[in-house]
Amino acid sequence: MRLPYIATWLALSLITPWAAQAQVKLITEEEAKAPNLQVPTTRAITRGPGIKLLSSPDVQAKAFALKIAFEPRGGAQIDAASIKLEYLKQPVLDLTARIQSGLGGNQLNLPQASVPVGAHPIRVSVRDSEGREASTVIHLSAK
Repeated sequence: MRLPYIATWLALSLITPWAAQAQVKLITEEEAKAPNLQVPTTRAITRGPGIKLLSSPDVQAKAFALKIAFEPRGGAQIDAASIKLEYLKQPVLDLTARIQSGLGGNQLNLPQASVPVGAHPIRVSVRDSEGREASTVIHLSAK
């Protein structure tokens, strides 16, 4: 009687690590063809969370790792539900649902992501437990 349960457990344990490492298609070819959104650059001092790109902005289009750290300040905590990634095209494309598998703790860690060849501006925004917001634009350059 226990054999089917053991076989199921074994099959799931072999499949789950592979599924966790599955490649995330961050941006499709069709989405990349849309016109760029002109976003004015601004600089401001903020007490909101820090956003730091830990991986290189120069990536291989077919497979690269994307790592972003969210740094809380002043004893606040990162509000994980507020983390948002948007592709700055016309219209703006929300990428947040595509990166959910890589969110954990105060980091986004996608070991296997892909984008089309070209330049890709992505706005990353986050809020902390005190309600303070921060955002930054990262520019991925894919070859």
